[in-house]
Amino acid sequence: MFATILENVRKTCPLVHNITNYVTVNDCANIVLACGASPIMADDIGEVAEITALCAALNLNIGTLNSRTIDSMLLAGKTANELGHPVVFDPVGAGASRLRTDTALRLLNEVKFTVIRGNVSEIKTLAAGSGTTKGVDADVADRVTEENLGEAVAFAKAFAAKTGAVVAITGAIDIVADAKTACCIRNGHPMMSSITGTGCQLSAMTAAFVAANPDKPLEAAAAAVCAMGLAGELAHARLAPYEGNATYRNRIIDAIYHLTPAMLEKGASYEMR
Repeated sequence: MFATILENVRKTCPLVHNITNYVTVNDCANIVLACGASPIMADDIGEVAEITALCAALNLNIGTLNSRTIDSMLLAGKTANELGHPVVFDPVGAGASRLRTDTALRLLNEVKFTVIRGNVSEIKTLAAGSGTTKGVDADVADRVTEENLGEAVAFAKAFAAKTGAVVAITGAIDIVADAKTACCIRNGHPMMSSITGTGCQLSAMTAAFVAANPDKPLEAAAAAVCAMGLAGELAHARLAPYEGNATYRNRIIDAIYHLTPAMLEKGASYEMR
């Protein structure tokens, strides 16, 4: 299933517009290139509608939110909706401040998203209209575990039904769900939490995967999550003993670059619920 998803990305090389986190913007651009797509970053309100119109998908990330880009995100999102282009939303840090929470909720209310990707605390904040996070990380009380997986799957499906989006909750166990079906994914490595931006990169790559597979948003989002987790595994296996998180970041991008459809199909670790 996932092999075809990646093949389509490499075959079509979709152009992806990212209004994203300036802490990770370079890594987001490189991961999009590595998976076989093409990135463009533009956040000035004077050009976002034009750039969005040129692209096959839009990725909105509020990681370094500021008042200047809020209107840009809204305009870009509405333009993508008018054109029927997929839109991915990454509500980084929703729940950590009123500005982030209010902006995330406004975007959710005014833009139709194809995929919403975040940690469980961020997604719970969107669902409840308020919440708390540990900065941009999931609150410990919100961690998805084997013990509460069934409850988390039900929550993800319910929120997907409410929003009409595919909901991707990422963490030690990832859940990608629409209203009826959930894919529970166990790829990844604990060291991925030691570098900045794996989530931001995943959202950018998810936009590329959905752009190349517009009729299969659930499968495309799940394939992107599996690919990122598998890259984390492969990258860690290739680290020398003296190498650390900076090298690990680069090796993840390299692993995506060298990932073949057959490798993704074989290495993806998931179950459907």
